[in-house]
Parts: sequence; C-alpha cells; structure tokens
Amino acid sequence: MILESLELIQFKNHLHSKLSFSPQINCLLGRNGSGKTNVLDGIHYLSLTKSALQSSDGLSIQHDAEFFTVKGKFTVDANPLEVRCTLEQGKKKQIFQNGKAVEKVSDHVGKIPLVLIAPDDTELIKGGSEGRRKFFDGLLAQLDHPYLDQLIRYHHFLKQRNALLKQFADTGRRDLTLLAAYEEELIPLSQSLAKRRAALIQEISPLLQRYYEALSMGREQVGMSYETEALREDFPEYYLSLRPKDFATKNCNAGIHKDDFDFRIDAHPLRKLGSQGQQKSFIIALKLAQFELFEKAKGEKPLLLLDDIFDKLDEERISKLLQLVSQGNFGQLFITDARPERSKEILGTIEAEVAYFFVEDGVIRQSGT
Repeated sequence: MILESLELIQFKNHLHSKLSFSPQINCLLGRNGSGKTNVLDGIHYLSLTKSALQSSDGLSIQHDAEFFTVKGKFTVDANPLEVRCTLEQGKKKQIFQNGKAVEKVSDHVGKIPLVLIAPDDTELIKGGSEGRRKFFDGLLAQLDHPYLDQLIRYHHFLKQRNALLKQFADTGRRDLTLLAAYEEELIPLSQSLAKRRAALIQEISPLLQRYYEALSMGREQVGMSYETEALREDFPEYYLSLRPKDFATKNCNAGIHKDDFDFRIDAHPLRKLGSQGQQKSFIIALKLAQFELFEKAKGEKPLLLLDDIFDKLDEERISKLLQLVSQGNFGQLFITDARPERSKEILGTIEAEVAYFFVEDGVIRQSGT
C-alpha cells in the first residue's frame, strides 16, 4: 500500500498544502511547531478518521476557518483509492472513498492500516489503564471490524446503564426490568470482547519479544499480560453480584471497561523498574509488532509514521531501528525531525529512496530525493 499524494486545506496551520510522496522514505524537516506533525496527523485522519493529537475534531479546523479537508491518493491492492475527510463547523465529519460518501465512519477503519510511533507513546506505560485499553482497542479495530462493531455497542449500552443508575439515585425509584435488559447485552459483549483481547495478547507477545531483542541486543526479556474479570467462568453471576455497589457508585463496576494490560521486563513491572531507554525500546517493539500483525492480516504493509523518533532515542537504538528498516521489512515510511542535518546523515546510511520536505509555518517545500 502506498500513499502517493496528500492535500491539506485549512487543516490546523496548513492553509493549503500539497505533497507528492516517495514510495519508500519521506522525511519532514522543520523546527518544532512548524507543522510537520500536522502532516502526519492528516494521514492519521485518512486512516482512522480522527486525530492522533486532539480529542475534538473541531480543533483541527484552522483558526477562523469554516471547514477543513484532508485528501489522499493511495494505491491499495494495486488499485487506486482516493480518500477525502471533510469537517464543517457545526456539522458531522464526512469520509469519501473515490468520491462516494461512507455511510458509517467506522466502516472505513481498517481500510488503510497505519502504525504511528510518537513522542508521548511512553504514556502507554506510565499512564492509566484507559490509555492502554484505547491502544489495544484501536489496534483491534483496524484488524477486526466485528470487534469494532461490538465495542461500539458495548460503550452504547454501558453509557445507557450508567445513566439509568444515576437516574435511580436521583429519583429513588429503580426499574430493574430495564436494568436487566442492559445487562443482557453487556455481559455477553464483555465476554466476547475479552476473548478477542486475550487472543491478541497471545498473538502479539512473541513478536514484541523478538523486536525488543533486536533493539536491545537481547539484554532483557519483556512480556505482557491481559488483566480482566470478564473471562471468569462465573462472570455473569459476578457481574450481577455487584449491583449493590453499582447502585452506590452510580456506575458499572464490572466489564471490559475495567480491564488493564501489564507490561513486564525480566518479570518485573516495566512502569516501576524500566529505565527510559528500556521503556522507549518496549514501545517501539510493540508498535513494530503491531505493524507485522497488520501486514499478516491485510497482505500489505501498513503505513509507518515516525514522529520525532530520532530525538527520543540514543544512537545505539537509532542504529538498531534503522537496521530493521534497511532490511526491507517495512514499506512506506514518514519521518519528522527538527534537525535536517541529523536526518540526512542518518538516512544517508540507508539504501532507499528518500524524499525531503521542509516545513515552515504550514508552508511546505520539497527538495527532492
């Protein structure tokens, strides 16, 4: 799969930018805040229909503008595919494939698989469980469309049940028939989604270990596990036994929204005992394992986006990462860097076509390869 060109209109600090890409390596250069990462975020929109940086789509519309448009021309399975994402102020976001509107935005997810490695990725380790659930759910959403459909249903019924619990507390009256109807949906959905998450961890763990060994020269062993109550044999009974607690807290205290993922290094918690270098290597290995999963499932290499990656790694880890890249295991790459000379020196060691783009205040100049 190749992204041939990208057009950004009133997208963040890009008034109107057009880029034509190399099928191999594309390097965006410029000072911090110039708009390099916004280009990657535009690609992220075309893949996942949302920003990697903002929770609200409206924040991606340029200041004082009425809309934004992001358009990309791809080659997928040897066929041309044009994807356009448009958002007008006060209206719903729209996705178009070859000029035809996509009825459900979620139907587009997985069409263009993408892996992003970004500076704040270590929050997956340092942050709370919600971020880890979001990462693995996002991974599965690109791999498994039925999982995404079930996850959307789960969160719909979870929201409804929580609202009902709050209503019980406010009014002092309980509609247990309606409560049971929501539980009849949430319990089997929790069990099904938990099984898929558990299967994912079994599949990705050996890939994680292999890439970590390559990056760290085999110094440590890493692993991860999935923590959930939803795979208990007595989960339905356990879920219902928490009703008194649910009434008191006004929210659901069981279900896959309470799950977590445990990251380990040499059988110890990575969050507590892993150094910064070890944590960064773990995240990169996890993302490269994600890349391999996508390639196996889709039959094509996903897009790989590396945001300020050289600024976050020491020379040894950069060298190991570039060795992996130079072996031809990865397809089209998009890299950002604030130091042009460093990028040219590093990428000059790779036998690949490299296109350089200089970004300044949302204006892009291409210097060739």
